[in-house]
Amino acid sequence: MVTPPPTPTPAPPPASPPATVSYRDAGVDIDAGDRAVALMREHVARATRPEVVGSLGGFAGLFELDVTRYRRPLLASSTDGVGTKIAIARAVGRHDTVGVDLVAMVVDDLVVCGAEPLFLLDYIACGTVVPERIAAIVAGIAQGCQQAGAALVGGETAEHPGLMGADDYDLAATGVGVVEADALLGPDRVRPGDAVVAMASSGLHSNGYSLVRHALLGPPDPDGPGGVSAEGRAALARHEDDLDTTLGDALLVPTRIYARDCLALAEALDVHAFAHVTGGGLAANLARVLPAGLTARLDRSTWAPPPLFVLLAGRGGIPRAEMERTFNLGVGMVALLGADDAPAAVDLLAARGVPAWIVGEVTAHPDEGTAGGAAGSVNGAGAAEEGRAELVGEHPPAG
Repeated sequence: MVTPPPTPTPAPPPASPPATVSYRDAGVDIDAGDRAVALMREHVARATRPEVVGSLGGFAGLFELDVTRYRRPLLASSTDGVGTKIAIARAVGRHDTVGVDLVAMVVDDLVVCGAEPLFLLDYIACGTVVPERIAAIVAGIAQGCQQAGAALVGGETAEHPGLMGADDYDLAATGVGVVEADALLGPDRVRPGDAVVAMASSGLHSNGYSLVRHALLGPPDPDGPGGVSAEGRAALARHEDDLDTTLGDALLVPTRIYARDCLALAEALDVHAFAHVTGGGLAANLARVLPAGLTARLDRSTWAPPPLFVLLAGRGGIPRAEMERTFNLGVGMVALLGADDAPAAVDLLAARGVPAWIVGEVTAHPDEGTAGGAAGSVNGAGAAEEGRAELVGEHPPAG
């Protein structure tokens, strides 16, 4: 008997072609990015200077520095972000102020050494590009650049699906300025007898918002916008009589940009140093521009912290020492200059719309050095090279 040959195994059906996949399916929407650029273009066009070469859309920002204007120009650079103030912006759903904050944090650091801000580049990272939101952020950045007299020469908007939540975003910027080498400001110019002139802040500026959220908004909610719970969002929407606005609007007041005011002051008077009051508070930031052996004594009785700080301390149960090393308490920038020039400095700043006052003076204490120090004093970051600042007295009663 003959065995029949085995029945051949039928060939598998042809495989279906794989479904087509786009970058958008992976979470990156190029069309949305293009629309965001189109919406921001008019804002960027306003934030310019004559030295800018080219326009938005190139691979690099170009700036023609006229070196014939300077004897020995030094380029100054600074980079910073806005921090967790963005969580408040997201919780409130308002994104047109944090761009101003971003510029302020960069240019007000530049001007501390006497540098004129020339240009900035911004970086926006987000989970999903929402063109209108990106345009609102850039509008604020452009507004801040206009206030500072700097050009916005370029930037980057990066979409990071899977790495960031759909509504998450973060901001950073880098700025470049220029100062004559012989006009460089800093500790080398500060002398005993110098007056310390305070310039009023516009609010919390862009520091301490992690403590603000912890103290005022209740436990975080990872699913809420900006990580803020429904209870926290209700607190932000509530009108506060002491603030004459909602808590959310008070917390989103943009950082005051002092760059042009400081430059005008340095041009008119013999300014020795500036200190930008950011994280660490007034004393710690002032100590950074004091040479070893000098102490700046700042008198609390010369100003009353604005109502927002009083509300924050009282409602959050934050002691004075913690408030003073976290927040600006109403002083966003200080200038150090000869005591004879201090009244003129106050008048000049007031004429420019910046409330100012003499907050203290610099004294010599070579026998004490920089180690240890009196109660309430703060040494500079490098105690061997830097002086210290201390707050004395009491603030006037609120109201």
